[in-house]
Amino acid sequence: MNWNDVIRYANNGSPEPDRRVEKTEAEWKAQLTAEQYYITRQKGTERAFTGAYCEAHDPGKYSCICCDNLLFDADLKFESGSGWPSFTEPAKDNAIKYEKDTSHGMVRVEVMCNVCDAHLGHIFPDGPPPTGLRFCINSASIQLVEE
Repeated sequence: MNWNDVIRYANNGSPEPDRRVEKTEAEWKAQLTAEQYYITRQKGTERAFTGAYCEAHDPGKYSCICCDNLLFDADLKFESGSGWPSFTEPAKDNAIKYEKDTSHGMVRVEVMCNVCDAHLGHIFPDGPPPTGLRFCINSASIQLVEE
């Protein structure tokens, strides 16, 4: 996967997920903490360097806090200095949904869980080799599943 793939997905649609999870806003509010709801369902963000996984280096896999969809492998996590957990690629090609985001006076690519549409963060083309990608993810949108 590379930046050209990301732009193609953002412009033309992401790969189909293996399954879908859809709930009402009341069901999401009952399941999530206030911060998790704000970030995942209302496209919020946590302050830089405050998230539980910002500097975590435990082995395992990260899944969506809303639906348990496997998103990232801890082996692909790196220190970006951005203040948010950063990964070089998703666990599977169809784990992530990509959408163009023009909010806040800039153009970015938002990344969401492809199963439940939870907002995870954004992706940037300034990561390390081999992908050159930096998935900049809110800690409140993910959970570590230890191996």
